[in-house]
Amino acid sequence: MDISPILISMRTASVSIVVTFFFGLFLAKLVADTRRREWKMILDGIFTLPLVLPPTVAGFFLLYIFGVRGPVGKFFLDFFSVKIVFSWPATVLASAAISFPLMYRSSRGALEQVDPNLVYAARTLGMSEGAIFRKVRFPTALPGIAGGMVLAFARGLGEFGATAMIAGNIAGKTRTLPLAIYSEVSAGNMDRAYNYVIIIVLFSFIAVALMNYFSIRENKK
Repeated sequence: MDISPILISMRTASVSIVVTFFFGLFLAKLVADTRRREWKMILDGIFTLPLVLPPTVAGFFLLYIFGVRGPVGKFFLDFFSVKIVFSWPATVLASAAISFPLMYRSSRGALEQVDPNLVYAARTLGMSEGAIFRKVRFPTALPGIAGGMVLAFARGLGEFGATAMIAGNIAGKTRTLPLAIYSEVSAGNMDRAYNYVIIIVLFSFIAVALMNYFSIRENKK
């Protein structure tokens, strides 16, 4: 069995979860702290959109932005001679874009459930908003945030549609586990496909178990 799809998938999901964590947490805090309901609804709709769009549509937008004629893709190609599409970084882009809403929504929900009395008490003690977030809100919301990370990692690991659009299905380079399953089934190699399916099901089961663990911790808090 070729293990390159496993290694590529793990590498892609690991890098994308780092990107998703920081962007998701930052934007979750931004929306949670927004007081105007209209702005909150608009921002939440924009950040959640990749969750409800078909992955191929999300991949189309990524291809439009990061393609060789797209605004970002053309900039990198002209000034740095770097082609983003059909490369390994493109798998990270697809994985991060599709898994981002899970991290964002979990983090936002966890931050909004923090007891406001804790925040008020910290303010009366003279703590800055940054210190309150680091020492009060983030630690209190950590189980929900960690659960979002697990879901986002699992979703990024299983991404197929957007990855196929922007990164292609290049063996040893952009062929992730879902693409490997598709390729093996198309070629009639069912035994290899079964092996890849077992691996990705195992990863998914572990993700669900971890999600339940963090949910129990959050409920205890």
